[in-house]
Amino acid sequence: MSKPSNEPAASGGISTRTVECVTALFVFALGALVLVDSYRLGSRWGDDGPQSGYFPFYIGLLLCIASAVTFFSGFRRPRGGDVFVTWGPLRQVMTVLIPAAIYVIAVQIVGIYIASAVYIAFFMVWLGHYSWLRSAAIGVGVMTALFFMFEVWFKVPLFKGALNPLGFLGY
Repeated sequence: MSKPSNEPAASGGISTRTVECVTALFVFALGALVLVDSYRLGSRWGDDGPQSGYFPFYIGLLLCIASAVTFFSGFRRPRGGDVFVTWGPLRQVMTVLIPAAIYVIAVQIVGIYIASAVYIAFFMVWLGHYSWLRSAAIGVGVMTALFFMFEVWFKVPLFKGALNPLGFLGY
């Protein structure tokens, strides 16, 4: 039986071994950060009980131990084993993940309203193939409606960012 033409051919990808080792190194780094900061705060038992870094220190230690075990377990796997993800699906995930990461950074700078309007418009143009004018109108319209709903009607201020571009409105 022949292979259907709409399925992509296997073209390699990232191995499970690589993903396990990289993830274990990342978790180990987080655990080490917790260890160092907990030690700075005080990770011992004091006269009046545990110091403020006592419990986080041991959580960080457990993270480091578990990630070291995971790293060496993954490192012992044979090379060229299972493929965790092929390049095609990884590319699709990255088309959403990278703009989302940029959006999170933009929220810190210009606030949730401006960043969200740009994010909505960008995705409408890039993935939805809408015109810039329609995308910008919908992005601004949605965020204007949410601005009035949260800031004016419910009196719940949302984050405006470090630059606070809406400061001229008194918000």
